[in-house]
Amino acid sequence: MANLGSSTVMLTGAGGALATAIAQELEDAGAQMVLVGHGDSLARAADRFPATEVIDVDLTQDSSVEELRRVKVDVLVHTVGAFSMQDAQKATTADYRKMFDANMLSLFHAVQGVLPHMLKTKDGLILGVSAGQAARMSGPKAALYTASKAALSAYILSLHDELKAKGVRGMVLYPMGAIDTPANRDDGLKWETMIDPRGLAKSVAHALTRPDRAHMTELKVYPDEEK
Repeated sequence: MANLGSSTVMLTGAGGALATAIAQELEDAGAQMVLVGHGDSLARAADRFPATEVIDVDLTQDSSVEELRRVKVDVLVHTVGAFSMQDAQKATTADYRKMFDANMLSLFHAVQGVLPHMLKTKDGLILGVSAGQAARMSGPKAALYTASKAALSAYILSLHDELKAKGVRGMVLYPMGAIDTPANRDDGLKWETMIDPRGLAKSVAHALTRPDRAHMTELKVYPDEEK
């Protein structure tokens, strides 16, 4: 089992299906947690998991940056995001803004919140959750989602190359398929073709324990697609 007893991890999207699995894994690994989320989902997460701080904030708003700067963390695990599909010719500016605000702007604000402390201590890790479509650079009927997740990947990998000499690393997690969540089951996806969220969370915890000389920058996790 991963040991994160010396780490303070900020987990965004607290209360979401993936974030809940990650929070359980972080708790099992002994990490201190700062839970960031919004509304009822955050409240449920705060009731379930111990946290040094609970921050109710909308990460698409500029004001969220100052809220996050009140706390000091070693790791950011960013799970905030949204998915949508539309025919290319029917996509609207509102669709564009929804995808890029949820998937890219929220990450940008989270990074701006945690980065000053990481740079000061010369130690930090920023992990963002991308998508299989972004890894393949193709998402038919989900072009805006794919583009926004590709932007997330490019941003984190660029941060890694810019800041690794200053002690801050970046990593992108690619779930290479749908995650097994109640919403996806309601949509008719079969459990055996989806990724186990707890297994995905274990991959995150493992990645967080890698030393600088054996670190990861990209990690792809696959479902059992042959069934």
